[in-house]
Amino acid sequence: MRQIDETVIEHITLGASLLGTGGGGDPYIGKLMALSAVKKHGPVTMISPVDVPDEALVVPSAMMGAPIVAVEKIPNGKEFLRSFKGLEKTLGRKIYATLPIEAGGINSMIPIAVAAQTGLPIVDADGMGRAFPEIQMVTFHLYEVPACPMVLMDEKGNTVLLETINNNTAESIARAVTVVMGGSAMMSNYSMTGRQLKKFGIPHILSFSEKIGKILSKGTQKGINPIDEILAITKGYQLFKGKIIDVERKLEGGFNKGLAKIEGIEKYKGKSLAVDFQNENLIARMKDQVLAMTPDLICIV
Repeated sequence: MRQIDETVIEHITLGASLLGTGGGGDPYIGKLMALSAVKKHGPVTMISPVDVPDEALVVPSAMMGAPIVAVEKIPNGKEFLRSFKGLEKTLGRKIYATLPIEAGGINSMIPIAVAAQTGLPIVDADGMGRAFPEIQMVTFHLYEVPACPMVLMDEKGNTVLLETINNNTAESIARAVTVVMGGSAMMSNYSMTGRQLKKFGIPHILSFSEKIGKILSKGTQKGINPIDEILAITKGYQLFKGKIIDVERKLEGGFNKGLAKIEGIEKYKGKSLAVDFQNENLIARMKDQVLAMTPDLICIV
């Protein structure tokens, strides 16, 4: 058990942005939301999954939609709390704690803001260890935890409660609702017990994000390249080095879809890399050769 203050939020934002592989929402918007909530209500208590009682109710809180939309359609700060409370009312039970559904910019920060406003702890865990674009792409789904009941709410106060036959259907309907709500909405779903979270969640993702963020922050402050340290802590490897020369992006079906083109430098000079994305970076390829693809994390630093 420990306290999340403003410095920790800065580091988690940086680290989660790397693990989010381009998705999870705008990190700057998320950071401002979390910092504002902590300044107003005080530090948030972060607990380990093992500290959650087996029968306690835990609920992730997150944003759904195209990340680019949040840059102009900024949350008002109340809708995610209302969706959280709406689910609590539907379940007829008090929620013990919240957690991020994924590691990503805004979606690592929203639970901190919710925890600050409600006085509840945040659990150091998520359902991916990264970011993915669809509701069913989490470990909870793999172990048959239902995504519904699900509450969606926009910044105007429109609220939708979903009860669906399976999680794939929940994704399809929720995505359509999100499009009508302007391309993004706040959601609360995958309510589960502490026992389920301990068995099916990805533990210590916020702590891991913080460690990565510290390395990136130190590199910025000292003017040094943090790549080697990042590769060591993530057990990763360098795929390519170059300069982004073009990004093709379109908003389609509630997703950011597109292609990033990177021109090689140094030992990669004369080569080019293409990264296909749907919110998150999905495939990295050099001409017709696929170099990496999900579920591996393709991170651009």
